[in-house]
Amino acid sequence: MIKVFIPGGAGYLGSVLSTLLVKKKFKVTVYDSLMFDDSSLKHLKKFSNFKFRKCDVNDINNISSQLKTNDVVIPLAALVGAPFCAKYPKLAKKTNLDLIKKIVKKIHKDQLLILPNTNSGYGIGKKDSYCDENSPLNPVSLYGKLKVESEKIAMNHENSVCFRLATVFGVSHRMRLDLLVNDFVYRALRDRYIVLFEKNFRRNFIHTKDVAETFLYSINNHKKLKNNIYNLGLSSANLTKYQLCNKIKRHIKDLKIIVSNIAKDPDKRDYIVSNKKLESTGWKPKYSLDYGIKELINYLKDKNFRPGNY
Repeated sequence: MIKVFIPGGAGYLGSVLSTLLVKKKFKVTVYDSLMFDDSSLKHLKKFSNFKFRKCDVNDINNISSQLKTNDVVIPLAALVGAPFCAKYPKLAKKTNLDLIKKIVKKIHKDQLLILPNTNSGYGIGKKDSYCDENSPLNPVSLYGKLKVESEKIAMNHENSVCFRLATVFGVSHRMRLDLLVNDFVYRALRDRYIVLFEKNFRRNFIHTKDVAETFLYSINNHKKLKNNIYNLGLSSANLTKYQLCNKIKRHIKDLKIIVSNIAKDPDKRDYIVSNKKLESTGWKPKYSLDYGIKELINYLKDKNFRPGNY
């Protein structure tokens, strides 16, 4: 049984990934500080191949034993998003960069390191030019800068795979409404209108379940993928914010899209992304943007969801 250690595995991505790997009969160990609560992993506690411990994963002494004994390490502990990192810059550096340095120093060469990174490193791409894995990295936020540095560190490990994630969307056991698709669907349901600033800013998207499936794919195909960086997104979903709103409007017919030129969007990321390198290995996504929008609508209606819950 392959053993997988996921520091920070109780969050938005981690709870989906842990669930998939447990069901696929991997032995999964999650350590997490539980910034929110443990509800995202409660459904896994009945499985004998799942283990959880609450602790500060930034303290290397807490995780050293797991770093030595697992076949795969997937560090998901992170302060996610530009606003959160800007608010807590010291903690962001400690978790998003320094922790990766510690992990790379501790693990041995035969262990597979899978690092989730971000497209945010591309910052502002050239108009109508796709960003691929060789494109210049020009992060426009502390979050993006730390992720670029952590990727460099991870690639020093000779058995590593790094994925530059598109903007993730979809339902999770630890739900988030600050991500663009999730946020827009929530606003559309609640207000029946969305106010857009910088309507032509572009972004790529990927479903949270496709991210988890891709990490599983990289474990099963690590010899083919290792020592490489891959963009991870839907090639069918390189969209402007205005195009995204129109996608949502197909499902919420009375949605009004209001374009405002009064203010600027503080999030200056603007790029389209090529996912051809990963696709060339045989990888294919399973979940479309339309699937995710429908899923979010049904989930949010059912849960009567409020922003304070994420």
